[in-house]
Amino acid sequence: AAVKEKFRHLRGRIQELEQMAREQDKESEKQALLQEVENHKKQMLSNQAAWRKANLACKIAIDNAEKDQLLQGRDSLRQRKTTKESLAESASNITESLMGISRMMSQQVQQSEETVQTLANSSRTILEANEEFKSMSGTIQLGRKLITKYNRRELTDKLLIFLALALFLATVLYILKKRLFPFL
Repeated sequence: AAVKEKFRHLRGRIQELEQMAREQDKESEKQALLQEVENHKKQMLSNQAAWRKANLACKIAIDNAEKDQLLQGRDSLRQRKTTKESLAESASNITESLMGISRMMSQQVQQSEETVQTLANSSRTILEANEEFKSMSGTIQLGRKLITKYNRRELTDKLLIFLALALFLATVLYILKKRLFPFL
């Protein structure tokens, strides 16, 4: 019963991992995690099959031992009890071994969940950096437009200063001409 409960718990954890994998944004991360989920499912099914086979083998061995004892007829109850105890002990050892495998699978699922969390955090960080890059790109674009505008304004100012200077010089020359050469 404890082993079955462990398998149910492990199945639930694998389903949680599968759900987390399906929620990933990047397709490559999603496929990698789904592949890992499939591996965990296969390993769990293999462990369940091994556990069932071990239980069945123990039951068959116990039944065969009891049949042999019944056929011998004169065996004592103590010998039958010893055989049952050894078979029960081997079944217990097999069960403990399977529980160890179940714990290992649970740890693998836990590590996979941590990996998914790390990937989710890194994806979030990358998205934040991308948004910041977009806002900086907009600021740089605005700065470029302002610099272009100021360059045009500078050119316009130089042209106006040159025209004003030319008008000033023309006025000075006109005044000099009228004062120095009034007859022309």
